Amino acid sequence: MLDGLGALVGGRVRLWRFDGRALRLAAGPDPGEAPAVPRSVGLTPVPWGTVWLEPLGEVDGFWLEVGGLAETALETAAARTLPLVGALLDAERQRAFLADELTSRYEEIDLLYAISEILGQTVQLEEATQIIAREVSTVVGARRASIMVFDEPAGVLRTVAARGFDMDGLTPVPVDDECSVAARVYRERRVVANDPSAPDVVATDCGEPRGYHGQAFLSVPICYGAAGSPLRCVGVINLTDRLGGDRFTPGDRKLVTAVANQIGAAVENARLVERDRRQQRLRHELELAHDLQLKLLPSPGVLQGDAEVAARCFPAESVGGDFYTFSRLGRGRVGVMLGDVASHGFSAALVMALVMSAAGIHAAAAVTPDETLGALLDSLSAELGTTEMYFSVFYGVIDPLAGRLSYANAGHPYAFRVPRFGAPERLGATAPPLGLAAAGEIQRRQVPWAVRHDLLVLWTDGLVDARNEAGEPFGEQRLLEEVCAHRTEPADVIVRAVLDQAAAFGSQPVDDRTLLVLRI
Repeated sequence: MLDGLGALVGGRVRLWRFDGRALRLAAGPDPGEAPAVPRSVGLTPVPWGTVWLEPLGEVDGFWLEVGGLAETALETAAARTLPLVGALLDAERQRAFLADELTSRYEEIDLLYAISEILGQTVQLEEATQIIAREVSTVVGARRASIMVFDEPAGVLRTVAARGFDMDGLTPVPVDDECSVAARVYRERRVVANDPSAPDVVATDCGEPRGYHGQAFLSVPICYGAAGSPLRCVGVINLTDRLGGDRFTPGDRKLVTAVANQIGAAVENARLVERDRRQQRLRHELELAHDLQLKLLPSPGVLQGDAEVAARCFPAESVGGDFYTFSRLGRGRVGVMLGDVASHGFSAALVMALVMSAAGIHAAAAVTPDETLGALLDSLSAELGTTEMYFSVFYGVIDPLAGRLSYANAGHPYAFRVPRFGAPERLGATAPPLGLAAAGEIQRRQVPWAVRHDLLVLWTDGLVDARNEAGEPFGEQRLLEEVCAHRTEPADVIVRAVLDQAAAFGSQPVDDRTLLVLRI
């Protein structure tokens, strides 16, 4: 191209570039040596004659040489040539810029594609972030990379992925740590970089040694915002030890920043998958606990031939504190126990399990209901004192040959004898709840029992305290009216009728619910 320009003006054209110390030939025939750096524009003597040297005003560092003409014609030839050479250099610069931009876009698209594959997979957080750290560090040419994710409950950044170093022994970084670059990036939600060649070098880690091969680093906030929600920072990606020079370019910064939101989506997706797995595992464990607890409760078949019994227990949570048990005591006698630990959930379920275990032993060994509850209190007093818990419990022994019901009631208000005719009879408390009662406080009472006619009806407060949308409780009266309406029917029919009415009432249970009906 320069040869053509030389022919156009009838001379010779060269292009020189100043490298900071001397002129270097950039284009044109090589004269074998370079001219000295001119002090001004104009005619300049050189070993091959006199030439015109003039800088290209819009392209810094380049000088145009026009020679091979009479000295009087050189300035005119340079004036004709200079705009054309400047235009050519500018076009070349634009072409190079577009090439770099296309390369950068290609890298960005390729990285976005890799991250989109992660988003489409249900991978663990550590696996997803490890892939991202590898892909990003490869694209920008960093030997070392790490991804830190915000742990909200602890208020720290935890390193979940690393490339180029071992994560063992790394401690979480508090987000208010003034000496941590990552914490600063997270707090301020902006890129922080260190370029050793730039005048505005960023101080790092309060001057402490970082152990890197170079001084350059690039830390970018990882942000995520679901549709309709504000953008929030979920972590930080750190890049160090740049390959091919101790400096991350503006293109590197632009690339990592451009994909940070997609990285945030990948991190958030992996966290949601991991949380869902934990929740599924917890639900499975709760289901197992629920099934195991219900299996502690005896089957009505235990009393087959001696009594007709039906019982249903519905914990308010996966597990609860309601319990019941019944047992054969010989000569046709039947023991029935129902109780309610003053709480629900796991703590109540643990006490319930202890009570069930002890109740079976003491019911078989004791002679009277008050002795049974007294022995139960003695065996559980230490545990009840430690946990500061208590429970109400009713225990009755029905003797069909004697025609009586003997019972002890430790603070349980929902115990009734329902006769074939007439009003239900409350079997009142004979002691405070166990855990509040003192040794020797438990008394015993007796009431007559009509075999094949009387019903023993026991329940817990979760059944009658449940309220409808108007805030009205289901109540004791409704329950007893439903029992009386079906008192001649089988026990399981009565239980089902009561529970169906409670459901139709629109009750919203907030506590464990248990109902037991027995006929002997």
